[in-house]
Amino acid sequence: MRNLTLRHLRAAQEIARHGTIVRAASTLGLTPPAITIQLKQIEEDAGVILFDRTNDGLRPTAAGLAFIDAAQMIEERLRQLDDEIDAIKGVRAGTLALGVVSTAKYFAPRLMATFKNTHPDIAVSLTIGNRAEIIAKLKNHDVDIALMGRSPSDMPLHSVVFGDHPLVMIAPPDHPLAKRRDITKEEIAREHFLIREPGSGTRISLEIFLGEIPGKLEDLGTEMSSNETIKQAVMAGLGIAFISAHTIAMELEFGKLVTLDVIGMPIRRQWFSVTRTDRTISPAMNAFQVFLRQRGAQCLPFFNKLYPMQQEPG
Repeated sequence: MRNLTLRHLRAAQEIARHGTIVRAASTLGLTPPAITIQLKQIEEDAGVILFDRTNDGLRPTAAGLAFIDAAQMIEERLRQLDDEIDAIKGVRAGTLALGVVSTAKYFAPRLMATFKNTHPDIAVSLTIGNRAEIIAKLKNHDVDIALMGRSPSDMPLHSVVFGDHPLVMIAPPDHPLAKRRDITKEEIAREHFLIREPGSGTRISLEIFLGEIPGKLEDLGTEMSSNETIKQAVMAGLGIAFISAHTIAMELEFGKLVTLDVIGMPIRRQWFSVTRTDRTISPAMNAFQVFLRQRGAQCLPFFNKLYPMQQEPG
């Protein structure tokens, strides 16, 4: 593999990304025959086939996936080298690719703005997605740091807590349970829930909470694609929801939603900063991690109360 060049690596990456020689060539500003030659050189040098030729296009083989993963790591390392050279030269600059799960989008902009106040020359890009999408970007080296509630266990990761993450039950203000105290798990289980997609952090926590209620997990509720849709549906009276308290600060303040006083809630989880352990930490990544440890919790939404007000005695 000593004859490989960065051009070979990038050609393989683009073929995998687009599935065709023509699209890969267009992206790289080359001709299709040039990309074909580069692919042939790689496969001859490695002694393996990197892509299967299918009716749906070129699909990476097991060897191809290993090659592409190595190519991504090399590109990532070169970018980090730029940051490290700048650090050696005393330049407080660099780049940081931040990925956050959709629930964290409610505080991620404030995190970025506060960080930029002290590190104005670090360019931060933000990617928002559901849990599965952010995990995939970690696997593909598309993000440097991910902010999420639970880190996956199927790849080498380093997770550090930077703040509290309360999960609450919400309802419209006129809901029959809105002024009740000490609502039992059995009572709340009889309600109709508005829920996120399978695999989301809040849904997993809700399934654990209601797991002992017979039959509830088989008919948990109506699935919706985003926290915003769920909040609007709850306000419209379509059901109640179990959601991150960090997503409802404005609605609580203006009385559009209330939290229900369910026994055992709020469920307190934590926010984690997650990085891969098989990569070098750049100066920009290190600066952001230090910032999260020192000031991350201060950038999370603050709540005066997470329970309904106790009614005054009549």
